[in-house]
Amino acid sequence: MELLPRTGDQEGPAGIIQGNTLELIQAVPSESVHLILSDIPYGIGADHWDVLHHNTNSAYLGRSPAQRAAGGVFRRRRKPINGWSAADRRIPGDYGRWCASWASQWYRVLKPGASALVFAGRRLAHRCACALEDAGFCVKDSLAWLRGKAPHRAQRLSAIYDRRGQRETGAQWQGWRVGNLRPTYEPILWFIKPYRLGSTIADNVLQHGVGAYCQDGFLRFADTPDNVLQVSLPTAEAGLHPTQKPLRLLQALIALTTREGQLVLDPFAGSGSTLVAAQSLARRHLGFEAQAEYVAICRRRLFPGTF
Repeated sequence: MELLPRTGDQEGPAGIIQGNTLELIQAVPSESVHLILSDIPYGIGADHWDVLHHNTNSAYLGRSPAQRAAGGVFRRRRKPINGWSAADRRIPGDYGRWCASWASQWYRVLKPGASALVFAGRRLAHRCACALEDAGFCVKDSLAWLRGKAPHRAQRLSAIYDRRGQRETGAQWQGWRVGNLRPTYEPILWFIKPYRLGSTIADNVLQHGVGAYCQDGFLRFADTPDNVLQVSLPTAEAGLHPTQKPLRLLQALIALTTREGQLVLDPFAGSGSTLVAAQSLARRHLGFEAQAEYVAICRRRLFPGTF
């Protein structure tokens, strides 16, 4: 059974379907989608759905005394401690293989010249890029989303030594920290499904409706035609999903790559922000999401007063 009818670009569903994206996308007809825009799991352990490896290290997703004292800022450890085991070092490879498990289906359903815009975590974005390249995509660009507010979670090394009673050592390591710099940006990987040999971008636009980008549409939501976008998540939008993205940011990306009536697919829909943004711009939209709680949130956002 196909999720989309084959007769006419203006037909098709609008909404969210609960289920396994690897299974659901197989029902989407080949070359029927104008844009894939998705905030995929980053593989960094943000929650149980973001653990995409086979590591059984009991420290992963655990909590230390310091994390408990810090409260909500350090909800979970999200990475190994006390050294890296062989299983810990296999996490990037496991993530790359997970990306490869759906990359070929993304390639199949997109029209020639169409874009796939992917929010990917800084730590493992390169594994996602390699998986999509291996599936046939070309890397067009890497955008940077400057997200405004970001917690700085790096512990002071001197404080660690002080807690151990090693105050002389702590004094020697003043100014040093354990962790990362404040994470104020996230990468957005921009892939293109190659248009056919012997064709040009202009030819492809006439045949498939995609391949160029709309700078005027983009500038409705972005200040400049740059590949760095600074958009904060408004308080009124926040709180629906732990990795939620601003509607204005998603609207900018949709307006950049599609026209009204074209189909936007989000295979990892979460709370449905991509679909809501597409709906606001009169694009057809289809999303897949495995978690029932987020499907319910998405339906309320898409069809207020109905669910």
